[in-house]
Amino acid sequence: MTSEDTPQPADPADGTDPADGRAPAEDATSADVTGPGEGSLPADETSPAAAEPTPAPSPARAKRTRKSLSARSRGEGWEKPQGELAKYRSQARAALRFVAQRGFFGAVVGSNLTTSKVVHRRVKTVRGPFVLVANHSSHIDAPMLARGLPWAQARFLSTGVAADYFFTVWYRRLFVRIIFNAFPVDRGGSRKHAGTSRKLLRAGVPILVFPEGTRQLDGKMADFKPGAAALAIGVGVPVVPAAIIGAHEAMPKGRSWPKPGRPPVAVVFGEPMISHEDESAVDFSARIRARVKDLYDEHHDEVLGSAVRDEEDTA
Repeated sequence: MTSEDTPQPADPADGTDPADGRAPAEDATSADVTGPGEGSLPADETSPAAAEPTPAPSPARAKRTRKSLSARSRGEGWEKPQGELAKYRSQARAALRFVAQRGFFGAVVGSNLTTSKVVHRRVKTVRGPFVLVANHSSHIDAPMLARGLPWAQARFLSTGVAADYFFTVWYRRLFVRIIFNAFPVDRGGSRKHAGTSRKLLRAGVPILVFPEGTRQLDGKMADFKPGAAALAIGVGVPVVPAAIIGAHEAMPKGRSWPKPGRPPVAVVFGEPMISHEDESAVDFSARIRARVKDLYDEHHDEVLGSAVRDEEDTA
């Protein structure tokens, strides 16, 4: 595995939408502004056909458009962020974040870890907001995900952090906002920031969620809480599953710095997922977890070697 995106085998020409694997919808822009007979010779201006209005989309085509998340985000757009939410889609902040995250901070990560990534080609076709979901065992998980995701999708990616720790002191708040475009998450029963993640998604801001809820002490993947799946279903956005391999071995919970020797850590981004019709958040969450586990297992040995796998199995 290299630090470059691993190419994926070309899909057959099956007419599926690259963002969600469903039948492609017409691009909303061209469908709305072009006249009849696009792609053929223009009708004579004096002919009756030229005066006929553009026919309304068929129910089947309208259904395909609703199912295609890329077409949906282009056609309907998302709410313009207002007030405090506006900073999460700030172009100036994104430019600063690129320099800090992929320049300075990236150099620190690269000098202490041997990093690599695999990105499914359909991740690069996602437009608009999405929920990035990954396993969680180390403090280096979020930086690895933010650095590994293609910039077109990572530009406004926002990560939830503990409000009672990171947002109470100005320098911590500044750090997490510059590096992670962070938003506050309440702990201890507070509801002060309830609904922020949903508001961000509706404002076109993708978010990173760790459904296990906390870092795992043994590095083994715990059950996923259904909150991330419920968000994706409720707002109507795709989920991008990701597996982080080697983070626990490199910097387990309790360490404040990676182990010496530049241990290997890889992040694998899988094909975007959307919920099935009438699928519950619990069932969708279970399907997301299974996909993340498959990504982890598929790439484990090439990152860490089979010897580590044997140690995990006997632990």
